[in-house]
Amino acid sequence: MANMRALLAWVLLVSACGGQPPIPRRGVVEADVGSWKFRRFQGPLLDVEVWVEGNKAEAYSASYVTADAEKRGHIDDKDLVNVSVTRYQTADGVVRATVKLARRLAQDSGYQVEEDKIAGARLLSITGRGEAWVMWPSNQHVVKVGARGRSDVPKSMVEYYVDRYPSQLPGGSLEGPLPPGRDDTPARSRKLEKPEYDPNNPRPDAEHYDPSKVVLPDGPDGKAAKDSGGEATDDAAGSAAPRPSEDDARPAKAKSDNAKPVKSKKRRTKPPASPDR
Repeated sequence: MANMRALLAWVLLVSACGGQPPIPRRGVVEADVGSWKFRRFQGPLLDVEVWVEGNKAEAYSASYVTADAEKRGHIDDKDLVNVSVTRYQTADGVVRATVKLARRLAQDSGYQVEEDKIAGARLLSITGRGEAWVMWPSNQHVVKVGARGRSDVPKSMVEYYVDRYPSQLPGGSLEGPLPPGRDDTPARSRKLEKPEYDPNNPRPDAEHYDPSKVVLPDGPDGKAAKDSGGEATDDAAGSAAPRPSEDDARPAKAKSDNAKPVKSKKRRTKPPASPDR
């Protein structure tokens, strides 16, 4: 009895302070939700619907039925609702992957995907092929509520889970640019790093180039060279410097291997005179 009073006091305190209810340890609420009776739990499941590369995840699911169906012992499609919560190691890429899945389903002619608001939370509504769901990302979780054979999703169940998993779905997610993914940053925050200045090898700045402030290095006579259409000029005569002639520019012919070698001339010397006998 004392424990029940303490639990009731804690619930009232959280409600009065406007705090967020705690996230269930196994993802889903394993208890009755209003008039919906908790029926079955499954998990953890490694086969997740929203897959994020490099971000491990596990899924948990719970089934709920109406009180009337439980009394009569027969369950119709309208009496059943399922909730699945996928939990990731980190929140990186979760929003992006959820939006990408919704866009793929929107391209399928069998589904109608729209943005909707329930309990003030922005959600993705997915209907078609005899099923109805709502889905939204929340930090490192993706929540999905609905069932097959339904035409709508119970708002009371969505409100209950939105309190525990606030939606982080951005507005215009079906038409605007994709949210940043894992290891991605918005383009505006990317800055090009400029190389450090090297006085021995300065880099030209084409954006702030001013030809009137450019000083060319001195020539061999100690005078600064002038620019006159790309030809160097003589300051004294004012005429263009002579260009090398074609003969000067023509390379010297290499000696052919077939050239005849020059024979060296041998000088004949007279034999020494023999002595008189």
